[in-house]
Amino acid sequence: MRRLIYGLAAAALVVPLVVGASVVANPSAAPSTEFMVFYADGGRRAAVAAIEANGGRAVSTEPKLGYVLAQGAGAAFADALGRSDAIVGISTDRVIGYSSAALAARGRGPSAGTENGTTATGAPSASPAQVGGGHLTASTGKAATGTLNASTGKVSAGGRLSAAEGVAHRAVAGSAETAGGRSKETAGGGSGETARGGPKETAGGAFPDGAAVRGSAAEPLAARQWDMRMIGADRANRVAPGSNKVLVGVIDTGVDGKHPDIAPNFNRALSRNFVTDRPKDRNGEKLDGPCEYKGCKDPADIDDDGHGTHVASTIASPLNGKGIAGVAPNVQLVNLRAGLDSGYFFLKPALDALTYAADNGIDVVNMSFYIDPWLFNCRNNKADSRRERLEQRGIITGMQRALDYARGKGVTLIAALGNSSTDLGNPRSDGESPNFPTNSSRSRSIDNSCLNVPIESEGVVSVSSLGPSGRKAIYSNYGVEQADLSAPGGDTLDGKGVSPTRSILAAAPEAALRRANKINKRGEPQTATVVRDCHGTECAYYQYLDGTSMAAPHATGVAAIIISRFGRPGAGGVTMDPASVERLLYATATPKGCPSPRAFEYRYFGQKETHTCEGDEAKNGFYGKGVINAYRAATISQ
Repeated sequence: MRRLIYGLAAAALVVPLVVGASVVANPSAAPSTEFMVFYADGGRRAAVAAIEANGGRAVSTEPKLGYVLAQGAGAAFADALGRSDAIVGISTDRVIGYSSAALAARGRGPSAGTENGTTATGAPSASPAQVGGGHLTASTGKAATGTLNASTGKVSAGGRLSAAEGVAHRAVAGSAETAGGRSKETAGGGSGETARGGPKETAGGAFPDGAAVRGSAAEPLAARQWDMRMIGADRANRVAPGSNKVLVGVIDTGVDGKHPDIAPNFNRALSRNFVTDRPKDRNGEKLDGPCEYKGCKDPADIDDDGHGTHVASTIASPLNGKGIAGVAPNVQLVNLRAGLDSGYFFLKPALDALTYAADNGIDVVNMSFYIDPWLFNCRNNKADSRRERLEQRGIITGMQRALDYARGKGVTLIAALGNSSTDLGNPRSDGESPNFPTNSSRSRSIDNSCLNVPIESEGVVSVSSLGPSGRKAIYSNYGVEQADLSAPGGDTLDGKGVSPTRSILAAAPEAALRRANKINKRGEPQTATVVRDCHGTECAYYQYLDGTSMAAPHATGVAAIIISRFGRPGAGGVTMDPASVERLLYATATPKGCPSPRAFEYRYFGQKETHTCEGDEAKNGFYGKGVINAYRAATISQ
């Protein structure tokens, strides 16, 4: 999926750069390219001197994260800066977004705020092609770390979809389009009828396709939530539904704050949008598409993609007699949008979102994305130019500083492990990077020194994905060093044939579904991946998606339950040391050992793919330290 690199520093986070007593600024001589120049400890003045000595201009500084926002004459300027011992990384801040001066003035922080073709029967229409992409972790890759839009993955950490995952997504009629860059979770299919009177049975087996999707005495669509039953969240809801003093940040493509199954828990006052859309890129090609709002700045309660709304719904859809219930249905949701409509998650918006979370009492954040344009960031890869190595060092350094800052302020960090079917402990090649500008990616050899960020950053709890049988989902990344926990994320291929209801059902923005022609003018679902739930004259929509982007929010919800129970009064309402939250996440998880044999073979449409699990029951590459358990978290003594 496409990744967006975005623009200028937000005034609320960035203070004027002062050298001695004077502000360094000369607007009339502003060079063409902006850079985030990360300096070594104590190296700010030396970094500023290097910027000026090489013909650049220091615009502002962010002392919390140790970087200078500078302007200079392109790649040559960056290469020259990289020779200074005071500078540890340089990342391009491509001018695609910009800060909101009005919001900054109020001191509220930075900016204002397929599927390879298969037939409906599941028969592949063509050989599976890899869907690559990135940030949306689940499926667009994007928002899961790669939200998955399958693997452009963009919303889910990681991004690309493996061939098998691409097939799975395509195999379900109407599965979600890959969004912009990495894969967003591909929509698994559910029956497209309204949820009144019970869904039709889909082909593919009894679990969860048959009885598990018939009526329920709980929330109207609860019977479709095999994921919540797997982790005991249905029982946890009755014991410890969470506290509205707990603030959960969703760093994603946005959150539909008006959705009936999100609005009761949506904190509009704290929500922010750290990106500004741009209709076309510098080459005149479509990037985000037409702007819907003045200045191309979406309000903080809008999600044009759907990935972030799905994530938020899984965490905290309320118990309100509508739709579904989230893992922690009483906690508050805060939209911290860092992803573009096109599915890119660039460094600056992610830094702004994490810093804002730290400074505003957010207790836990969900990160289902990876930082574009590099799927794997290598400090010293011989296949990369000097300029490219400096950029990747900037991403590794900048994100680690922001994560450390947030964690130091009491923010627990949860991330999706990614959707590339890759052993992150033994990566061999990266054919997705750099994914921006368009058509700039190439294949390069990599090794375990190269990092998928933030998945492999320090202090982050990374989550692999499971299908309804409990097996690791075919698309999910794995690795004994990288997988910390596992959680249901859906797998349409986990069972006989292909079934949409093996995916994760959660809220979807009506406007996004209409644009994608998934509902018609009368509001009727046109795909098996969409479900409508009506109460009187009010109807709300839900969609099935797959991906590690869908797995991570289950763990985020369990973390919110733990903080609700054991947090103490603090900024924003309550606070709890992230190390203590992590300890209880691991202590309450259900241990799950590697399969036997360890080389697990996935079969689909006459093809097969083998993933090898390393480690023991206490910690292994498929399941980490176990499968999250909401009920145990709701009942354990500290």
